[in-house]
Amino acid sequence: MTSELIISLDAMGGDHAPDIVIEGASIARERMPNLRFVIYGDETKIVPLLTRFPNLKSCCEVFHTDKVISADEKPSQALRRGRDSSMGKSIQAVKDGKANAAVLAGNTGAQMALAKFILRTMPGIDRPALASIIPTSRGESIMLDLGANVECDENNLVQFAIMGAAFARTVLGVSKPTVAILNVGVEGLKGSNAIQEADRMLREANIPMDYKGFTEGHGLGSGEVDVVVTDGFTGNIALKTAEGTAKMIANLLKRSLNESLVSKLGALFASSSLLALKNHLDPNNHNGAVFMGLNGLVIKSHGGASASGFASAIGVAYDMAENDLAGKITRDLTNFNSTVIDPEVEEADNEAKVIEMNIKEQK
Repeated sequence: MTSELIISLDAMGGDHAPDIVIEGASIARERMPNLRFVIYGDETKIVPLLTRFPNLKSCCEVFHTDKVISADEKPSQALRRGRDSSMGKSIQAVKDGKANAAVLAGNTGAQMALAKFILRTMPGIDRPALASIIPTSRGESIMLDLGANVECDENNLVQFAIMGAAFARTVLGVSKPTVAILNVGVEGLKGSNAIQEADRMLREANIPMDYKGFTEGHGLGSGEVDVVVTDGFTGNIALKTAEGTAKMIANLLKRSLNESLVSKLGALFASSSLLALKNHLDPNNHNGAVFMGLNGLVIKSHGGASASGFASAIGVAYDMAENDLAGKITRDLTNFNSTVIDPEVEEADNEAKVIEMNIKEQK
């Protein structure tokens, strides 16, 4: 067993806080016995809950605050008054070295604003991105950005690819993950100027990834690659469309299986397969989006996640802290930057070679 890892929790965030947060921490502790928690929120609500979970008594420290960021609070409001909230304090714990990572549920915009303000972005990263695990027909993939950045240039997309590949190596255990940019076609001439330039830059990159070029929307479900890179506008729409489609199929399947006695008998015989499908598509089993590119680990749980789902988000935080995600990103950025050639420098170098050649010919 490795040394202890400390996770800070905002006990007051999410649709069913603090009950789900505390129960989720208990489940995570059973799965990962070397976890400890620092918990921020209303101690009059938290402490009584802890008595229901004996395995948490020896590994939790509760810090009281009665300030909570509401679900509808604007990011600007959260920045003005959120530093003393349960959300702000749980992120500050990472900044102060009191926790290896923070796990939060609730207001995504406020989380992003506070996390970026408190932790700042890593050197070499222009903008943080929201990344998450998505289920596919062949297992799981990573997708980013999922809404943090509506518009992105080529440098942002390249940085997302580097961070996503590090995420895949850390959480999915893929030594050299396959990476592609989401585009309107796989042909090399398609897409915006930013996508075209990012494609060129990644083909020349010296980092541990297998860059595949472009992938289309249907490649998300089939799991064509381990990491899908896109801007936050497209990524958020694609993710929510996929989630809505999965729910629609599940509802149609449930309705069909209850239409007649024969279909009900068929469902009974196929119950184990149907359960496996349900578990694979259940968002609680893939819970835990990550604010990538910050000087510290912050993981966002779905606001409506179950206790098991919140435990999954804690598991993502554990894997990232245990496997040094930040170190992997820093090393990959350094390797990438060492191979990048400034277009102006390259043009000047070519001109110098032409002049040198002309001089030789004149001699």
